[in-house]
Amino acid sequence: MDAIGLGLRLQSVVGILSFILIAWLLSERRKAFPLSQAAITVALQIALAAIFINWDPARNALTGLNGVVLAVNQATLAGTSFLFGYLGQSADLPFAGSEENPGAYFVFAFQALPLLVVVSALAAVLWHWGVLKAVIRGFALALSRILGTGGAVSLAASGNVLLGQTEAPLLIRAYLAKLTRSELFTVISCGYATVAGTVMVLYATILGGLDLGNGEDPVLGHIIVASIIGVLGALLLGRIMVPPAEGEEATPASAGAGFAYDDTMDAFVTGATEGGKLWANIVIAILAFVALVALFNIVLDAVLPDLFGAPLTLERLLGWLFAPLVWLAGIPWNEAVIAGGLMGIKTAVNEVVAYIALVDLEPGTLEDRSTLIMLYALCGFANVSSIGIVIGGLSALEPTRRRDILDLAPKAVVAGTLATLGSGACVGLVY
Repeated sequence: MDAIGLGLRLQSVVGILSFILIAWLLSERRKAFPLSQAAITVALQIALAAIFINWDPARNALTGLNGVVLAVNQATLAGTSFLFGYLGQSADLPFAGSEENPGAYFVFAFQALPLLVVVSALAAVLWHWGVLKAVIRGFALALSRILGTGGAVSLAASGNVLLGQTEAPLLIRAYLAKLTRSELFTVISCGYATVAGTVMVLYATILGGLDLGNGEDPVLGHIIVASIIGVLGALLLGRIMVPPAEGEEATPASAGAGFAYDDTMDAFVTGATEGGKLWANIVIAILAFVALVALFNIVLDAVLPDLFGAPLTLERLLGWLFAPLVWLAGIPWNEAVIAGGLMGIKTAVNEVVAYIALVDLEPGTLEDRSTLIMLYALCGFANVSSIGIVIGGLSALEPTRRRDILDLAPKAVVAGTLATLGSGACVGLVY
């Protein structure tokens, strides 16, 4: 290992410790630092990152998931082609020039986003059949045994690896009123530090063109591993920032309470309908936020002069703001402003737009290692719009906790962001 490589690894180590330090400085009770949980969690995160990035059998297992992405994409294409005609596909277009550059006619809303409907329907069926339920129960049991987290929190955290930030709490709906303030904060933080299974295939499709320097790289596998590492970090950082009160006991839970379907057809139709709602929400959010960012940049360009030879934009401002944090995750300083801009877009808008921006970077803008770090660092729902989603969703599930949810949801964005940055730092350490 050369000196530069060693320096970057040490940089990531400093980052892991710094993100924990930031959480501790924001803690409501700094004397209640969970030292043993911190040591176990960080060691487990690094081990998982090392196994899935550097161990060939694990990498090959994850690479097999690319076949799942291809199959679901092809199935979705059949539906979008039938429903939207040539707008639902990027080949065989009915006008001149399409053969030379079919990618130029890619319609994101009609070709990529419909994946949400198909995946949501399939996920609901797998839940009804007990497949996802068994996976989540097993992961929850492992979290409880290894990290000592309560049953209710472990179950919700496990659900967040495959479900969404408002769907996972449905698993413990009957226990939401009983959760301690610390547990509620941790549950919300876990939602911010992960992404839903319904969008994983979408992200893998968006990121499929990335060259990570490893040939055929298991992008979907990376997203799944990022969610697992992220939820581990959120469990730790949530407990650090809002520790349990002295003498508080963890809330137990049993799997699946309040989250069921009548039969397979009900699961399929309900899942597809929920996926359609998510599709519409994402289309609307992207349209509104991209337009807002463009308007903000137009105003900046009209009011302020160029700075350092280039117009002042929101992306540049966010890049400067997040540059120190992505540097701590292991990004070289000469790439930190660009990477910081991606992190800023993810926080201000959402991870979909940030991933699209990552793919649209000129080749060579970020090194392969930096690209992989950002893939992990961007993999979470910690953004401004998610605050409203969490407040609305959890308040509807348990109205008696609305005051606590209003207090904790904005603060949990910090925990979720630090958790995903920590995931990136773990990758930077073992890459």
